[in-house]
Amino acid sequence: MRKFKHLLMVVVLCTSATIFAQTKLTGKVVDETSQPLPGASIVVKGSSTGVSTDFDGNFTLETSISSGTIVVSFVGYETKTLTFSGSKSLGEIALKLSAESLSEIVITATSFAVDRKTPVAVSTVKADVIEHKLGSQEFPEILKSTPGVYATKSGGGFGDSRINLRGFESANVAVMINGVPVNDMENGWVYWSNWAGLADVTSAMQVQRGLGASKVAVPSIGGTINILSKTTDIEKGGNVFVGVGNDGYQKYGATVSTGLLDNGFAVTASGAKTKGDGYVDGTEFEGYNYFINISKQLGDNHKLSFTSFGAPQTHGQRQNRSSIETYRNAESGIKFNPDWGIKNGAAFSIENNFYHKSQTSLNHYWTISDKSNLSTALYASWGTGGGSGTAGDDRSLFNVRLGGDDQPVDIDNIVDINRERGTQGLGSIAYLRASRNDHEWYGVLSTFKTDLTDNLAFVAGLDLRTYTGKHFSVVEDLLGGSYAEDNANVNNPNAALKVGDKRDYWNDGEVGWQGLFTQLEYNKDNLATFISASVSNSSFRRIDYFNYLDSDPNQKTDKYDFVGFGVKGGANYNLDDNNNVFANIGYFEKAGGFDAVFLGYDNEAENINEDAENQKIFSAELGYGYRNDNLSFNLNLYRTQWDDRTFTDNFSVDNVDYFVNLLGVNALHQGIELDAVYRASDKLTLTGMVSLGDWTWTNNIENVQVYNDSQEAVGDPYSLYIKDLKVGDAAQTTAALGLDYELMDKTHFTVDYNYFGDYYADFEPNNRTTATDTAQAWKAPEYGIFDASLRYGFKFGEFDTVLTARMNNVFNTEYISDAIDGGAHDSNTASVWYGYGRTFNFSAKINF
Repeated sequence: MRKFKHLLMVVVLCTSATIFAQTKLTGKVVDETSQPLPGASIVVKGSSTGVSTDFDGNFTLETSISSGTIVVSFVGYETKTLTFSGSKSLGEIALKLSAESLSEIVITATSFAVDRKTPVAVSTVKADVIEHKLGSQEFPEILKSTPGVYATKSGGGFGDSRINLRGFESANVAVMINGVPVNDMENGWVYWSNWAGLADVTSAMQVQRGLGASKVAVPSIGGTINILSKTTDIEKGGNVFVGVGNDGYQKYGATVSTGLLDNGFAVTASGAKTKGDGYVDGTEFEGYNYFINISKQLGDNHKLSFTSFGAPQTHGQRQNRSSIETYRNAESGIKFNPDWGIKNGAAFSIENNFYHKSQTSLNHYWTISDKSNLSTALYASWGTGGGSGTAGDDRSLFNVRLGGDDQPVDIDNIVDINRERGTQGLGSIAYLRASRNDHEWYGVLSTFKTDLTDNLAFVAGLDLRTYTGKHFSVVEDLLGGSYAEDNANVNNPNAALKVGDKRDYWNDGEVGWQGLFTQLEYNKDNLATFISASVSNSSFRRIDYFNYLDSDPNQKTDKYDFVGFGVKGGANYNLDDNNNVFANIGYFEKAGGFDAVFLGYDNEAENINEDAENQKIFSAELGYGYRNDNLSFNLNLYRTQWDDRTFTDNFSVDNVDYFVNLLGVNALHQGIELDAVYRASDKLTLTGMVSLGDWTWTNNIENVQVYNDSQEAVGDPYSLYIKDLKVGDAAQTTAALGLDYELMDKTHFTVDYNYFGDYYADFEPNNRTTATDTAQAWKAPEYGIFDASLRYGFKFGEFDTVLTARMNNVFNTEYISDAIDGGAHDSNTASVWYGYGRTFNFSAKINF
């Protein structure tokens, strides 16, 4: 009996050893240029066992099975499967770029450019670069080393940054998140404060300059910024992180994922909070961001994915520029902000922004057959919030400051005056209002693709949107008063308003969009070509609740429709394994914005431009690329002609207002771009770029006569003298150099230098009405800034941990980032914003 027990124990031990034996697989996941792919997923096929690569692309996976197949994937790359038998090192696993691998994300399967295939100029920034380079910068600033990009913090408030691409402002750059357009439906603008937390959940961000690879019916003059958020992580786990920085900056948050469950469900959720005092005076901020993705595999051919994210925030702003002399004389120097004050001994924002815009989508992916697939997104976006500012009959009280002109506004003085008026039964003479811009946006975006032959594919899609923008002003703070007088509402004249009551204006803008797009793609051997066409209809309607009685049929206008279209094509040819050339060409017509139709912001027939002319854009580009094991670079030449830019102006004759819609306001944007990556060794990587732009207004507009409804000449002929003036508000010459050195395992030191030159102050062409006023707008001084970071990866117990230290503008360079031209076109009359001086940020991230 005792021998039997011993024998049984040996059998159990041997069996346990077999059951719990672990197969250990190691390797490194890289792209075609041998650059590591951090965050790539490695999963044992048929199970939920998986890991992701570290910052250097390395992974270690342990599984209880002795042999099988692993699946290696990374967003934007083709999935690769490898078999294994026993523990082993798989070495370098190289993944190829492919748009088709993005079926996890709606529409981006047909909008993400592929290296050496899609014939467009493109730059892609991956999640790890965003994580270690962003720090406390604004999200668009991560692109400042990209050719053709000019990104600044603008006034310096949290989320107030802006971006220009090849000299075009964001209203003329298509921005998409997971393939869904996010440019404002009325005016085309992108407000980055709405997406202040997007960097935390971005897998990759791609800048497609020029015509771009997007097949949706969205015309982009300057280019397309395509942001891909995280989908549900395949592996179970998550992370927690915390960051601190200059001027009270604090950020902390977490991400958690269930991994792929046995029932086919997977959930990933992320959330964070950010707050701080702001680098610029009076720009305190507090923001949150959230992200959730729930996916479900339905058999072999269908998948549903639900995604929702947003970033509610509030922050003080610096809305108004100042003269250079004002900054030089100000006690706080370049941090000076005229738009804040002191109330009860505490900082008080006069210009304050508060907003929450969410985006929610339900995506369906259907593999119809081996040759055909359909991806569809139903999405909705709700926005609520606005920005505060001054109001009242005596707003000059907001110029009364606690000391000199460079000091904060004396808010207590205004409170005392309003309280005294209240004892006399009078309303506030100066108070704060909030200009609201709430909206509801619903859409459907669907793309069908089928392979007609082995080499020819057909793509077609539908893009439908409906948008209602709700514009109104409300009393935000009576500043000690009892009420505010307002006579703007014909339905409620001579009103005594309390906090929250509408004032001054209240109107809705209804915008509709119906778009169709189609494309043929031919790919064989070394040749990849495409030709595509799109057509869209934009409709506009205005409802005014203040200027028209509820019984007045003019309270709601008719709906006005404007048709736009576009055609484009291109080809890429791989000369050999190292060299490729490409070319693209396109023409499209784009309907003007809401303000091009309703010129006077009212519903009067004479102020409705129902025949608004389309903007006309022609673009062409040539490119060359080179790739080998250590060096890759791209050279692009582009030319974009923008004719009949939507341009309106208003003037008064004999107390009658007239509005003019000028045709022939044309601009030419052309240039050359070069970017390169050189892997000098296993430890040292160098990057660089040069972008030389030549952006000018091409012609004058002379002797345009305005006529009234009776075809009688009104006023003097109208002229603009803008020929050969440089397009302002973005640096036309930019350059960058970068260095990434691996000091030791998982420890990297990074330095980036960015140069900006030929920045001309922004100006309104309608200010150039004098034939003798032909001087160029003021050109701001050129400047260069250094940024540096150090990131250190190590094991904290069983957890992978990364510490990152980053400093921006290391040498505290003083520079002007934004300027508006003055009457003399010189530094004395320009109004400017300075860029940030030296800032720093420390962060820690623990992965579990």
